[in-house]
Amino acid sequence: MLDQRTVQFRISQGLIPYEQAVEEMEARVAAIYDGQAAELVWFLEHPPLYTAGTSAQAADLLTPDRFPVFKAGRGGQYTYHGPGQRVAYVLLDLRHYGQDVRAYVQSLEAWIIASLEKFEITGETRCDRIGIWVQRQNAQADSILPAGEDKIGAIGVRLRRWITFHGVALNIAPDLSHFDGIVPCGVTQHGVTSMAALGKNITMDEVDQTLKKAFEVEFRVTLENEPSR
Repeated sequence: MLDQRTVQFRISQGLIPYEQAVEEMEARVAAIYDGQAAELVWFLEHPPLYTAGTSAQAADLLTPDRFPVFKAGRGGQYTYHGPGQRVAYVLLDLRHYGQDVRAYVQSLEAWIIASLEKFEITGETRCDRIGIWVQRQNAQADSILPAGEDKIGAIGVRLRRWITFHGVALNIAPDLSHFDGIVPCGVTQHGVTSMAALGKNITMDEVDQTLKKAFEVEFRVTLENEPSR
């Protein structure tokens, strides 16, 4: 990732319906490929819902009537989105970044880890499972699991003609009980946590500003606010 590029940046207020977000991403991906639109990093929140990635197993949807369920088309298995979770959809043209999907995913991981570090949270990756993990020193009030590790950030990406979409989801202060309706990412032996559950009383705006700065460093781009639509 050698070139210093300018990428557009958007923060949506309120809860964005999943179908609307996917429709907008699909259209933007096509426009980026055709040179008719700029690359985009899009921050948003969704209403409570579950999404099924391309590797999702039906048995991992434990309560199918709890929240709406959507087939996402991204990699990965089941995950939850909802209020208090920062979803970041990243629409980049990998033709400008070496066309290396593995390196791209590693950069997403490094981005989230660097952002968590600013809040004195040590995020880690695992070679056998996707996402960002933190060590759990003591059982949390909302967890029946003993000391171990929990997932704090999910990653699920899709590419079309080298244009990326979907992205990451970082748990700021969501209702963690909402994850009980699925086996998150097919992992049963570990839990799910959030920055709030780790004792970090941090606003979404504070997290957004940190994520934005860390993205510029990791991807060597400048994020500029998207023109009013």
